[in-house]
Amino acid sequence: MKPVYYLAVDIGASSGRHILASMDNGRMTIEEVYRFDNGMINDNGNKLWDVDSLFANIIEGMKKCKELGKIPVSMSIDTWAVDYVLLDDNDKCIGNVYGYRDERTDGMDEEVYKVISEKELYKRTGIQKQKFNTIYQLMSDKFIRPEQLKEAKTFIMLPDYFQFLLTGVKASEYTNATSTQLVNPETKQWDYELIDMLGINRNMFMELKQPGTILGELTDGIKKIVGYNTRVVMCASHDTASAVMAVPTVADNVLYLSSGTWSLMGTELLKARCDEKSQVCNFTNEGGYDYRFRYLKNIMGLWIIQSVRHEFEDRYTFAELCKEAEETDYITSRIDVNNKCFLAPENMTEAIKSYCNNNDLIIPDTAGEIAAVVYKSLADSYADTVMQIEKNLDITYDAIYVIGGGANAGYLNQLTADSTGKTVVAGPAEATAIGNIMAQMIADSVFKNLKEARACVRDSFDIKRFEQKR
Repeated sequence: MKPVYYLAVDIGASSGRHILASMDNGRMTIEEVYRFDNGMINDNGNKLWDVDSLFANIIEGMKKCKELGKIPVSMSIDTWAVDYVLLDDNDKCIGNVYGYRDERTDGMDEEVYKVISEKELYKRTGIQKQKFNTIYQLMSDKFIRPEQLKEAKTFIMLPDYFQFLLTGVKASEYTNATSTQLVNPETKQWDYELIDMLGINRNMFMELKQPGTILGELTDGIKKIVGYNTRVVMCASHDTASAVMAVPTVADNVLYLSSGTWSLMGTELLKARCDEKSQVCNFTNEGGYDYRFRYLKNIMGLWIIQSVRHEFEDRYTFAELCKEAEETDYITSRIDVNNKCFLAPENMTEAIKSYCNNNDLIIPDTAGEIAAVVYKSLADSYADTVMQIEKNLDITYDAIYVIGGGANAGYLNQLTADSTGKTVVAGPAEATAIGNIMAQMIADSVFKNLKEARACVRDSFDIKRFEQKR
């Protein structure tokens, strides 16, 4: 019997990939068919996304499927959160597409709090404060590009924008929309009263759709370019929402760590926790598949080590950096990985050294020493977060499920087991793409529900375990 293929286009902040999946005797198999680099471009001091280049790469990866003779019956796109495109009345992009690391949101929190207090905003949305949240970006638009904001007829998040270019159908997906800090966790729709309070045009925002919604088929123009037709299905388009779908267990009340450019540590809840205790600890309640809530904390993550690696001219693979770090057990310096100085420094290595110097810590020098400081600091941050989650929810967890690219970082996983005292279950590494595909397969009745799909993931992919050693 000929395999049935599903295509996940998974675009992260540093790279994108096209993953084809099919079922073979009850097991899911995946194959990477195309990969491309991504990153913010610096244009006169502004950090922007080149959406035209990204879409061109989406098309190139789709063409690769045709070359391989593996035509997907459906496809879906996921990306990072919070960033968006403004469209005019002709559905053309208005102005720049800003990246979340751009400094235009500096001070915008105070502008928002002139309208609604920080405490009330959290109680209303359940979303943690991050200076790059969409709510602060839109407030910045009011100050920096008011005419363009006034001209905008449609607000659309990045994966929805790319799927609109493929199908001609505009729609907004729920999980990614929750990262804007503009969605009501009770109604699961835009908080139009809040949007009005902020003085933003409510008519820009489209009704939110659930993952699994079938948008439609490719436009005639796209069909001609890629050489085939397929249907486009909404996945959980916030990459973390897709990754969490792929946690390889059917158990409830599990602790996960989505480990990539960012580290997202949390659990799934059926109701958002918008209480003061959660706000003080800066936990968020982002939307998940099937109206679950991802109660989690956003930790800076492997962005730090990725930057360090580039600054050493990519002389080391990530595995080699882990090995170098493991050989520097004497390193005792720790950094606050969530300090704003590590969000978008000109030079991450120098930022780490400067932080250590300013805090009377031993300054790391070699690549291995710097990597050790980063990895050990991340593990300590994970341990602190575990304690906060357990205290806030009055639950004790036995294991942490590490999903995403960080599942391959054996040294970091062992440090995490040691620092938390928990068993670390690591894998799958391509969790986001797998979650993307799970939503498509559920929509296509391959699986009955999320639990059945998770059981398949558990049985289909290599999963490693790390126990506390010290």
